[in-house]
Amino acid sequence: MHVVISPAKTLDYKNPLSDALEQAPAQTDPRFLQQSEQLVTLLRKKTPTDLSGLMKLSAKLSELNFERYINWRLPLEADKTRPCIFAFRGDVYTGLDVDSMSGEDLAQAQKKLRILSGLYGVLKPLDRMLPYRLEMGTKLVSNRGKDLYAFWGSHLVDSINSEVGDGVLVNLASNEYFKSIARPNLQARVVTPIFKDQKNGIYKIISFHAKKARGLMTSWILRNQIETVSQLEQFVEAGYYFCPEQSAGDTLVFLRDEQTG
Repeated sequence: MHVVISPAKTLDYKNPLSDALEQAPAQTDPRFLQQSEQLVTLLRKKTPTDLSGLMKLSAKLSELNFERYINWRLPLEADKTRPCIFAFRGDVYTGLDVDSMSGEDLAQAQKKLRILSGLYGVLKPLDRMLPYRLEMGTKLVSNRGKDLYAFWGSHLVDSINSEVGDGVLVNLASNEYFKSIARPNLQARVVTPIFKDQKNGIYKIISFHAKKARGLMTSWILRNQIETVSQLEQFVEAGYYFCPEQSAGDTLVFLRDEQTG
């Protein structure tokens, strides 16, 4: 069983890294750095105003990312990078809580977890990463087409196929990111958990809670070395529970009741 998740817009390159890294596998380089460099070359031609329009960014964020792309260099320098799983912050990564993982947990993550990325394609958790902002849905025109889906083509699904084969792939990514590998030649059995919270008596997807739950489930899968769909259905973290009545096929629905009092 493997897991895919989305990256995060919020990045942390300041807080100290976990001591567990000393017991974890060695840090690695992203698989698609050549393609990343091609994208950076395109982005360097953009002004901060161009980036603002392309990515819907504020002036401040546009300037920040303009500088990031100007300073992006290969080979990656250790003092300017950090393992991507420690760099990403946000709701999913709050649930994932990588800072509490052991070296063994990080080793399991390196084998079983993949993070889809607009700039880096597919990341292993311990891949060294320079800071960036480039969402998968960005309409960045290249010689391969009108957007990043066209740019990446079959590279990402081929990468997933080479690692997962016809095994189980737990989709805990957003639709925007999973679309990059949701192709007819994807070999894996895709299982997609859905998280619904009860509000005013009605169960529905609440974005903030659903994102955090994706991280919680990712962490739970890795820490407990979950390998089967039947085991996945036993997830009960943070008050969620499997609902067979609302689930269908490989879409697994987990509910959480409204808290009273």
